[in-house]
Amino acid sequence: MVISKAWQWENVDNTSRRYWEEPAVESYYLINRWKKQGKDKFLDLGCGLGRHSVLFAKNGFAVWAFDLSAYAVAKMQEWMKKEKLSVTCSVGDMIKLPYESECFDCILCRNVISHSDTEGVKKILSEILRVMKKNGECYLTLGSKNAWGFTQPWPIVDENTKIRLEDGPENGIPHFYADLKLIKELCVDFDIISLQHIEDYINKGTLHSCGWHWHVLLKKS
Repeated sequence: MVISKAWQWENVDNTSRRYWEEPAVESYYLINRWKKQGKDKFLDLGCGLGRHSVLFAKNGFAVWAFDLSAYAVAKMQEWMKKEKLSVTCSVGDMIKLPYESECFDCILCRNVISHSDTEGVKKILSEILRVMKKNGECYLTLGSKNAWGFTQPWPIVDENTKIRLEDGPENGIPHFYADLKLIKELCVDFDIISLQHIEDYINKGTLHSCGWHWHVLLKKS
């Protein structure tokens, strides 16, 4: 298994940082869904600068935030202090979470568990399953084998994983890519509530694709 490596948030420019401070569109749906279910103990797994931790805390959830980047967590804590919000923050590796079993109602893990190899992703999913309460839900995204990165001549770790080599905060970080068959195998211990295969576009003067991802809503039976 490859050694986990954090995003280099200190190398993110101000324009990009503003993007990473804006919650993902599906987070608003999840807040509504999980409130209706009476869920309130939330884990932002791979929290980055804290965009989802802030949003969920402002909406009445008890929030725990976890990331491998000490720099990102420190910046998030500054943001929380400014917003006068209370969030429990931790720095560490997702392959071994510092939480008791069955302690979270809901987990958001967006664009983060793919920063490992196949064995790492399996370990992370087993940890997510462990810390979720019965009937708890987790929304996560995984890189797709349709993505541009999977076609690049980067160093190969295993049949699903490459080490990204390009300028920017992800340089040297492993990227795991999945197809439908692999997702079914990885998530066999969960109930798959919904599964979407989405191509993302960004607008920088003109629209262009910035990658394919699987969006998966899981439930612990």
